[in-house]
Amino acid sequence: MGVINTTPDSFSDGGTLYRHSRLDLDSAMARAREMVLAGAAILDVGGESTRPGAEPVSVQEEMDRVLPVVERIAAELEVVISVDTSSPALMRAAAASGAGLINDVRALTRSGALQAAAATGLPVCLMHMQGEPAGMQLAPQYVDVVTEVRDFLINRVAACERLGIVRERLLLDPGFGFGKSVAHNLQLLNGLPDLASLGLPLVVGLSRKSIIGKLLGRDVEQRLPASLALAVMAVERGAAIVRTHDVEATADAVAMWSALQELGTR
Repeated sequence: MGVINTTPDSFSDGGTLYRHSRLDLDSAMARAREMVLAGAAILDVGGESTRPGAEPVSVQEEMDRVLPVVERIAAELEVVISVDTSSPALMRAAAASGAGLINDVRALTRSGALQAAAATGLPVCLMHMQGEPAGMQLAPQYVDVVTEVRDFLINRVAACERLGIVRERLLLDPGFGFGKSVAHNLQLLNGLPDLASLGLPLVVGLSRKSIIGKLLGRDVEQRLPASLALAVMAVERGAAIVRTHDVEATADAVAMWSALQELGTR
């Protein structure tokens, strides 16, 4: 899953698709084509930064950033389009514009989100987040992070099923870096098999995350080697989809792991 941030302020690549303070649609399409050629099966388009400390944007601003990109990708590329949003209005509009997946960091907890997602008929990725982006990293606390994330996701799956969103349409994301300390993130990575045992595809996003900076002292642009290591460790522990800013390198790293697994089955 390649990341396309149409925001000016995302933690890793915010603003890189902007020209003269405006989103450059041609630059976004060039990024999308590059990612598909590099091996992305899914492109995740987001119009609101959810980095720690991020402030919310209006629904209209989010839609203005996301929908033109979704429409262009849908018209020009053969790829699944994921829309990273918690907005019910954008969920509906994105589905009508060609999106194939809803990726919600708030797990459809906003008012009307469950109903909107159900109405689209699209698959949905439910993510765990403790708190909201503006303050989620100030003092995250858990008794047992793996158990608490698992229980939250189980409850959200049940809420979806009550609204008619069947299990076959659901994916789960433990939410690395979303209201978790370094220790919490490491415990969650180690506990991925417990989440995988729920039987739903796991989406994992560790690309360039602050855990790397805090453990290794690396700036964002220096975090690729550790991101690749984390991606392989996540796949080893049951991740089905890796969300990444660096598609080609991540695809190569996972392909080497896959080759080794295939050798073991011969």
